[in-house]
This record gives sequence, structure tokens and C-alpha cells, in this order.
Amino acid sequence: MNISTATINDIIELEKLINKAYRGEASRKGWTSEYGILEGERIGQEPLEDYFGQDPINILKYTDVSGTILGTVYIEFKAPVLYLGMLAVMPDQQAQGIGQSIMREAENLAKKNDCDRISITVISSRLELISWYKRRGYCMNGESINFDELKGNFGIPLIQDIQLIGMEKSLA
Repeated sequence: MNISTATINDIIELEKLINKAYRGEASRKGWTSEYGILEGERIGQEPLEDYFGQDPINILKYTDVSGTILGTVYIEFKAPVLYLGMLAVMPDQQAQGIGQSIMREAENLAKKNDCDRISITVISSRLELISWYKRRGYCMNGESINFDELKGNFGIPLIQDIQLIGMEKSLA
């Protein structure tokens, strides 16, 4: 198993993985699905391409011995904070430590780049995911944003008043 920085050549595989992990029937195999909350595409090829042209942004990938991407995470350096988002693991590979491994690598990169904390946002109704982050040292930071205030296309809401709450982990 290997964790490395994704390249523009990984876009098609990343898009499939992220959409499979977050949306649709296949996502229900995993415990991190947004099924019933949001539908439609989580991310397309064009937004992924845009990320590769921005210096503070990286996408990490976790690959198996054959090079297949099993997990990924978006990281953006905003020193002294590393913003982490779009953590995705293939639904049939979840609960095997892939997500934890990717998170550890993100923490190592944050420290190497003078970040003293990691910031994330989570849909407030995803209590099992919030608990997972809490077990890894993340705390609510009091910030929140309404889903309809987000810029970009992140899917179609199936419920009203979706809130994203902010969480942080100190690396000090």
C-alpha cells in the first residue's frame, strides 16, 4: 500500500472513487455515504482538473499493490491551518484503516508545512462521521455554513436546511 500525491492523470479514477464513496446505491455499502441527504455527482472532472492548477492544493491517494486508488483526500495549505476535505475510501474497502492512514499522512504534511491544526467541515446530520472525527481528536470549532451558501456544484439536496459544521484538530 502506498500514499502519494495524485496527478492530473488520476482524474478519471479519482472522480469514480469519490462519487462512488459519497453518492448513489454503491455508496450504501460504506458507512460514510451521503445517500438520502444529497444526490447527483459529488465532483466532476472539471473541478478536479482545476485543483491540480492551484499551488496550495494537493490530492493524496492511497493505492494498492496494483496501483488502484482505494482512498483519497483533498488538502489545502492555509498556514497555519491545513484544510482537509473530500476524504473518500472505496465503500467495499472501508473500515480497514485506509482513511486513518490517509489522515495520518495529511497530519504529517501539515506539520512539515508549518500548520498547527487541521480544519474540516462535516454535514451536521452525519453523526457517525462526526463521532469518527472526534475519536481522532477533532473538536467542534463553532463555525457552520448553510449548504446553499457553498460555491460550486456539490450535489442536489434531498433534505432541507443542510448545515456543514466546522471541526478542528490541534497538531501542537
